[in-house]
Amino acid sequence: MFGLQLLIVILALYFGSRLGGIGLGVIGGLALAVLTFGFGLTPSEPPIDVMLMIAAVVTATAIMQTAGGMDVLVRLAERALRRNPQHITFMAPVVTYLFTLCAGTGHVAYSVMPVIAEVTRQSGVRPERPMSIAVIASQQAITASPISAATVALLALLAPKGYHLPDILMVSIPATLIGCALGALVMSRYGKPLAEDEEFNRRVKEGSVLPIGMNERSNSGSAQEQSTASTGEVKQRGAALSVVLFLLGVLGVVFFGSFPSLRPSWTDAEGVLQTLGMPQIVEIVMLSAGALILLATRASAAKVVTSGIFTAGMQAVISIFGIAWMGDTFFRGNMEMIDGAIRDIVTAAPWMFAFALFVMSILLNSQAATVRGLMPLGLAVGIPAPALIAMFPSVNGYFFIPNYPTVIAAINFDRTGTTRIGRYLLNHSFMLPGIVATVSAVTIGFGLSSLLL
Repeated sequence: MFGLQLLIVILALYFGSRLGGIGLGVIGGLALAVLTFGFGLTPSEPPIDVMLMIAAVVTATAIMQTAGGMDVLVRLAERALRRNPQHITFMAPVVTYLFTLCAGTGHVAYSVMPVIAEVTRQSGVRPERPMSIAVIASQQAITASPISAATVALLALLAPKGYHLPDILMVSIPATLIGCALGALVMSRYGKPLAEDEEFNRRVKEGSVLPIGMNERSNSGSAQEQSTASTGEVKQRGAALSVVLFLLGVLGVVFFGSFPSLRPSWTDAEGVLQTLGMPQIVEIVMLSAGALILLATRASAAKVVTSGIFTAGMQAVISIFGIAWMGDTFFRGNMEMIDGAIRDIVTAAPWMFAFALFVMSILLNSQAATVRGLMPLGLAVGIPAPALIAMFPSVNGYFFIPNYPTVIAAINFDRTGTTRIGRYLLNHSFMLPGIVATVSAVTIGFGLSSLLL
C-alpha cells in the first residue's frame, strides 16, 4: 500500500510540474482525492496560514508594481550597472538579490535582465557570466527574504518550536549572500571572452546581433523604455512613494518578527495570554501596506490583478494548496513507516535531508511548496530546527533542469548566444553557479546555525 501511495505522489509531482502554473496545485488535489477516497488516508489540515500570507505579500507587491514602484527600482539598478560595466558579474547578482529580498519573488529579475544583457555586450564582457549568477542570486534570495512564500512557510512551521523570523534571517541572509559571491567569483572568468566566442561572432556576421561597443535598444529589451510606458499612467512621485510604503511594510514585518513582545496580545476565555502570531502579522502588515499604496498613489486596483507579479503569486498559492495538502496527508498517514526508515539516517547525517530538499525542489519548481511539503517530515523525524534553518537554501534546486521561467528568460535576453542550454541538457550556463551557491550557502548555514542558534 505504501509503495502505491508513494507512486501516486511521485506521479502527481511529475505531471504537475509538466503542466506548470496552477497545474501543480490541481494535480496535487487530484492525488489527494486518490489518497483519501482510494486509500482511506485521513486528510491533514490545508495550509491556510501559508496561503494567506503569500496572498497578502503578493497583493502588496503587485500594487507597488502597478503604481510604478518596480520601474523606479529598475531605473536605479540600470544606473548602477551602467556605471560599472567591468564589474557587472559581481554587481548584477547583487541587484537581483536585493530586488528579490525586498519583493519576495524572484520574478522581479525579469526587469533587469535586458539591462544586464545589453551592458555586457556593449562593454565586451561575456553575458553568460553575469546573467547566470544573477538568475541564481534571484533564487537564493527567496530563502533570505522575510516576506517570500518559502520563508513564511518555514516560519509557520518553526514558530511553535520557539524559533522566530530573526533566527532564520541571521543565518540565511549571510549564507546565501556569501554563496552568491562565491558563485560570481567562479563565473567571473568562466568561458571565453566575448570577442573570442564563436557563436557570438557568427551572429555578428549574420547581422542578428550588434558587435561589441555599439548601442542597441530592442523593442522589448530596455528597462528604461519599459518603465517609460508604465510610469506614464502614474506620477513619478507616486511611484517613488509606493516603494517607500512597501519597504516600510517589509520593515514592519521584520520589526514584529524581531520583537515578539511588541505584538498585540490578549487574554482568552480560559485566562491564557495569547500573542498575535507571525502569520497574522505578515497578513495584516502587508495588506495594510497595499492599501496605503492604493490610497496614496491612486493606482488602478483593477490593473493589480492583471500584473505579472499577481498572476505568478496566485499560481504559487494554488500550487502550495494542492501539493502541500497532498504531501502532508501522505506523510502523516505513513509517518510510522517513514519515521522508522529514515530517522537513523538523517540523525547520523543531516545533510542527507538537505539533499532530499534539493531533489524535491527540482521536482516542484517551488521553494515554498518544497518547504511546506518536506520540512514537516524533518521535524517529525527529529532533525533540530537550527539544522533545518541551515538547510533552508537547499530548496533552491530548480535551476538544475533548465525549464524555470527566469532561466528561460535569461537565455532569450542574451542575444549573443553565450547563455545557453548545452547539448546534454544539464550542461547549461546555470549549473556551475547554482551548485556553487547552493552548496556554499548550506555549508555556511550549518556553521552559522551552530554559532548563533
